[in-house]
Amino acid sequence: MVVLVGFMGAGKSTVGAALSAKLGWPFEDLDERIQASEQRSIERIFRESGESVFRQLEHAALRSALEAPGTSAKVLALGGGAFAQENNAALLDQAGVATIFLDAPIEELFRRCQEQQLDRPLRRDLEEFRRLYENRRPCYLKAAVRIETAGKSVEEVVAEAMARLASLGVKE
Repeated sequence: MVVLVGFMGAGKSTVGAALSAKLGWPFEDLDERIQASEQRSIERIFRESGESVFRQLEHAALRSALEAPGTSAKVLALGGGAFAQENNAALLDQAGVATIFLDAPIEELFRRCQEQQLDRPLRRDLEEFRRLYENRRPCYLKAAVRIETAGKSVEEVVAEAMARLASLGVKE
């Protein structure tokens, strides 16, 4: 299994889908798994139940994704805050999965989020966005691989991921 981590706008879902196609593995977005099981959006979960309940749901969804049959050959994209939660990072470490941190400059991440026009519960103004990123970045840096995505096409990021995964012994 390959797990993509990083901040909002890093390209985890886009790169994850392309990487899974290149590897010939299924792709899953953890936020989509949560929304399907809860029958409501992430934004609605935050609004109605709060971040702490969302984080509990996220942890349960990650555990379920890791325990599902056929997980050894899957690409999984985590939500922006998932890898910054100690219990989730510990689960991934215990599972021995390859983790890739997709990174970009904060202004680029903010711009991408604005362009997507998605309602992201923790994206407010640029300064709050920057503070949250800076708080989470040390956690993201614990991933096995870091790939800078700014100025690169999805194909270039996937090619770099494939090379880095090969050096970790992950095979198609």
